[in-house]
Amino acid sequence: MREGGLSPRALVARIIVIVIFAILGLRVGYIQLIDDRYDKLSDRNYLRNVVLYPPRGEIYDRNGELLAQNRLCYDVSIVRKDMPKSGFDTLRVSHLVGMSKETLAKKISQSPYRRESRLTRYPITVEQKLLLDEMNIGGFYTSQRTVRQYPRKIGGNLLGSINEVTKAKIEKDDSYSVGDYIGMEGLELAYEEVLRGEKGVVLQDIYAPQAERNTILKEPVAGKSIVCTIDAELQQLAEELMQDKVGAVVAIEPSTGEILTMVSAPTFNPDELVIGKERGNNYAKEINNPRMPLWNRAVKSRYPPGSTFKLVTGLIGMQEGVLRPHYQYSCNMGYHLGGEHIGCHEHRSPLALSYAIATSCNAYFCYVFRNILENKRKYEIAKDGFEAWRDYVLSFGFGRKLDSDFLGEGAGYVPTREFYDKRYRKSWNALTLLSLSIGQGELGCTPLQMANLAAIVANRGYYYIPHIVREIEGQDSLDTRFYQKQYTKVDAKHFDHIVEGMWRGVNKDGTCQGAYLKGYNVCGKTGTAQNSKGEDHSTFISFAPRNNPKIAIAVYVEHGGFGAEMAVPIASLIEEKYLTDTICRPHLVEYVKKRKIAYPMYRKK
Repeated sequence: MREGGLSPRALVARIIVIVIFAILGLRVGYIQLIDDRYDKLSDRNYLRNVVLYPPRGEIYDRNGELLAQNRLCYDVSIVRKDMPKSGFDTLRVSHLVGMSKETLAKKISQSPYRRESRLTRYPITVEQKLLLDEMNIGGFYTSQRTVRQYPRKIGGNLLGSINEVTKAKIEKDDSYSVGDYIGMEGLELAYEEVLRGEKGVVLQDIYAPQAERNTILKEPVAGKSIVCTIDAELQQLAEELMQDKVGAVVAIEPSTGEILTMVSAPTFNPDELVIGKERGNNYAKEINNPRMPLWNRAVKSRYPPGSTFKLVTGLIGMQEGVLRPHYQYSCNMGYHLGGEHIGCHEHRSPLALSYAIATSCNAYFCYVFRNILENKRKYEIAKDGFEAWRDYVLSFGFGRKLDSDFLGEGAGYVPTREFYDKRYRKSWNALTLLSLSIGQGELGCTPLQMANLAAIVANRGYYYIPHIVREIEGQDSLDTRFYQKQYTKVDAKHFDHIVEGMWRGVNKDGTCQGAYLKGYNVCGKTGTAQNSKGEDHSTFISFAPRNNPKIAIAVYVEHGGFGAEMAVPIASLIEEKYLTDTICRPHLVEYVKKRKIAYPMYRKK
């Protein structure tokens, strides 16, 4: 051994160790960078989890008729790592999935995962289509799914549609993943958690024999079926009557708050938005339609209620003690005071409350409105009276959401004291706001709120929160809020005087005699809502029978003219169908369907 150095034996040992590590390093590098033998072996022996999608809960009408049902289909998916390097039979795949080779190539190239090597085994949905035979092409797999179909092809806005879940939704809710379906708008969205069910999982060895390939780890749980409150036949009739028109129809069962029909016009065929290769084109067609068929006017649009709101003015006047049913006011073709003028049509004068409702006198309710706000016995100034009036209006469900089970419900609008202070620099009084007395001015409401007003009068002072679902599979009841009476701030004793005027308007000498149905004591109130952009809007609210009412309805036809012109016959036909299960006035159906309304404001610019 040399001093300060290594012995020959130690030197040899060190060299041997270095050589061994060098060989091992070269071998590992060769395996990882050059030799693909082990990569192939691993590729041929992996297990993958495959999602088992549950059937979505079906939707029935109140009489047990299917509104939305399922049909079997298959998702065709790609696992990139399994695709043969020599390519695949593009012609056969294109034929099976029903698309051109160019479209198929585009689908594959546009995959959101194409740049992420760690996700090369992720299934990418190419197309949903019913296949006649199982695909057996490397890298392409099918999984069983269900998609919607709609037997009557009605209720597009009501039911909503299904589409693939968005990336934003996945980031917010980890119960969803790429390729999942989700409800879009309407019932499908509002009751998504009930309808969607629970996904299952199968462990799949893709190279095992077919009989031994799948091991189920978790069975899927089907979504729960829903019985909704809609009457399918009534819905179909209402949609037919509103064809080529813009507006909405909402009918409610007053004793329960159940919505019998909800139509937004124009609507769309829900079958055209079923997931599949044509959905994109059909959706583009609807979204580009200037009449906005995808916008649910029944629950979202804000309209001036017009003369139907006179019922609320009269009720507040009686509750406040400034109006008695026998009080009479004069109408000289309108209300005139100083520089204020609100016109009216010709009728007998002076007149009391029931006749004022029947004939829809503007002047009468202008007097009542002023008396409410200028009641010196209760309010020091008119602004205080206005705030009290506004509280009454809110209790009728205006200016706020009704808390229904229909998502996207609009609140309408009831102006505030602060709003007028800002607009008029705090210089305003009852005369400034006179148009509110007849449902004009800044007031805005949804057709759902108007139908709810009809239900309130029918019930003499209260309502049940309107709702669209009647029963959920496996549940004994709905949310408790749907069974609780919601009272207005007006006592029940005052409503009979309003009901008398509504009955008189249909059955005796009023503006809505076209709604008469023999033996059913129909009650109604027309409205002609002024419109600065063209012909006035035609509106009508009604309920029947007078006692123990079965249906309350609101019809709103944009640019339909007087209430009696369009809204009255549409509502009357729907009431006739619901109460008698038939239509005995085919001439009236023909009149409604043939009546064309011009909508230049909805033309494409």
